[in-house]
Amino acid sequence: MITIPLRILLAEDHKTDAELITFHLEQLVETLEIRVVDNLPLFNQELQIFVPDLIISDYNMPTCTGLDVLKATKEFDINLPFIFITGTIEDEEMAANTILAGASGFILKKDMRNLQEKLKPLLKRVVFNISQQQVIRDRVRKNKIAVNQIYQFLDSIKAENEEQRANLKEIKKNIDGIELEKDDK
Repeated sequence: MITIPLRILLAEDHKTDAELITFHLEQLVETLEIRVVDNLPLFNQELQIFVPDLIISDYNMPTCTGLDVLKATKEFDINLPFIFITGTIEDEEMAANTILAGASGFILKKDMRNLQEKLKPLLKRVVFNISQQQVIRDRVRKNKIAVNQIYQFLDSIKAENEEQRANLKEIKKNIDGIELEKDDK
């Protein structure tokens, strides 16, 4: 069972399929928060306020296609994992096109009995990426602590003359510029 909490946004217009997908996800993920939408405007809204770790989408819905959902996802975050669970993708060319468009994978609805087996490797990749991002977040936090310690040290230095005070201000300004450059990237 996956122990890292996951936030999943599911775009699915059939209530029964949404419930079945949710059931299978609950068997794989210990702490799961899932939101279900059935149209593109609601999807875009949830994408902004829910900020999921993974998107799962049907391919054909009454008001949009899965490719519309994929496009909105990639505009929001190009690295956000995206999986199609669909009954529509039957031919290899269409399946290849979804992967080329940026989907992480797809599962056919005819394989719903084996959904956990099909989802498990895809979810493991998502969890691995989340854990890698956690390492980066920890590094950023440690760097911010170090910068704050430098500020405290600089503040504790008693400048004896105007030139030293000007140099300390310039050092602080340069440190602030470094932080802004990191945030812009």
